[in-house]
Amino acid sequence: MRGMSLIVQVMTGLLAGILLLYGGYIILHGHLTPGGGFAGGVLVAAALILVSLAFGAVEQVERREYILSSIFESSGGLLFLGLAVAGYLAADYFFRNAGLFYIGRPLELVSGGIIPLANIAIGLKVGAGLFAIFLALGASRFVMKE
Repeated sequence: MRGMSLIVQVMTGLLAGILLLYGGYIILHGHLTPGGGFAGGVLVAAALILVSLAFGAVEQVERREYILSSIFESSGGLLFLGLAVAGYLAADYFFRNAGLFYIGRPLELVSGGIIPLANIAIGLKVGAGLFAIFLALGASRFVMKE
């Protein structure tokens, strides 16, 4: 059995689910409450790191996870850049809403226009980036084998 004890693994599964749920909440409600893409992305990365530590991993699994996190990080950056360029093409201003998205009434979940999409992009980039950093630091144990 790889990883930590059964008790730690069960509690990690519960805590990681709560962290992912709360991280998603922080990302989606970032335009209404304190928080946003960065804070939610850190919570998502913390959940992924916690699961990786509790269950353990082998070199091949960590390589696959690193590749996937790099893909998600790049997707978040491209989505953020795409939102900026879409506003520029629509109204000659970067990040301009310009009727691209429904603005809604204040204090509703869909009232942010382009901001919730930017929060999702930032959350994706930060969460995947921090997890990739963790995996890169952890990979040093495979390189430094005797």
